[in-house]
Amino acid sequence: MTFAEARRSRSGDRRISPVFWVLLAVLGTSGWAVWSGYGNAGFGVFLFVVAGWMVSLCLHEYGHARTALHSGDISIGTKGYLTLNPLKYTNVLFSFVLPVVFVVMGGIGLPGGAVYIERHRIRGRLKNSLVSAAGPLVNVLFAGVLLTAVGAGWFDDPSHLVEVGGRTISPLPAALACLAMFQVSAALLNLLPVPGLDGYGIAEPWLSPKVRRAVEPFAMYGMLAVFALLWQPQVNRLFFEVVYQITELFGVDRRVIWDGVGLFQFWKH
Repeated sequence: MTFAEARRSRSGDRRISPVFWVLLAVLGTSGWAVWSGYGNAGFGVFLFVVAGWMVSLCLHEYGHARTALHSGDISIGTKGYLTLNPLKYTNVLFSFVLPVVFVVMGGIGLPGGAVYIERHRIRGRLKNSLVSAAGPLVNVLFAGVLLTAVGAGWFDDPSHLVEVGGRTISPLPAALACLAMFQVSAALLNLLPVPGLDGYGIAEPWLSPKVRRAVEPFAMYGMLAVFALLWQPQVNRLFFEVVYQITELFGVDRRVIWDGVGLFQFWKH
């Protein structure tokens, strides 16, 4: 391979995929529809939140991949992880499809885990921890931007209101609040120090080899255990109380989130 061919190949490894551009187009178009009042408000919010959630999943994994690349794993590019293409993930079902299904069911921001990182290429415990932390930090940043916008009233539009559950609301802020809630819940879950989640990945480099070997067989069951706990009403209420306490720090009332969820689940009306 010539130098020019190698350069073109590396460029292709980093070129944003058409799939991601389509997701952005759906996000922008549905956001405009919700903002302008075009079409059915509930269906517009549904498309906006799902597209926004898909975009955040891609950015979450991109955060892992980009940090790994700069930390020493030069194989990341050839795997296609820098193209923001969800079809390049190691397990599309668990990392992309199921998180979207959970959101559509109106449940919770399910953490994904899709990019295979060659950890032996990354030297240093801090770098390994940062690779694991990069994904959830993307969700934190995403949530912070959305909550700031809603709390500041940047998208309030008294000229375009809809009725949800007997309340008259502005639909775009409600949609943004709903999407922000999914980001907060995903970040909180992912930062739990449970095997299989990024929180454990952050802590793992600092554990002894003996502890890591003992925990390793349980990694595949960690997320299942977390969701089994969240299925319990008391735990579920406590978890979402923490989520709402965080959103209210930005001046976003939980009722705005509930309005967004009500619009999002348009098929229930």
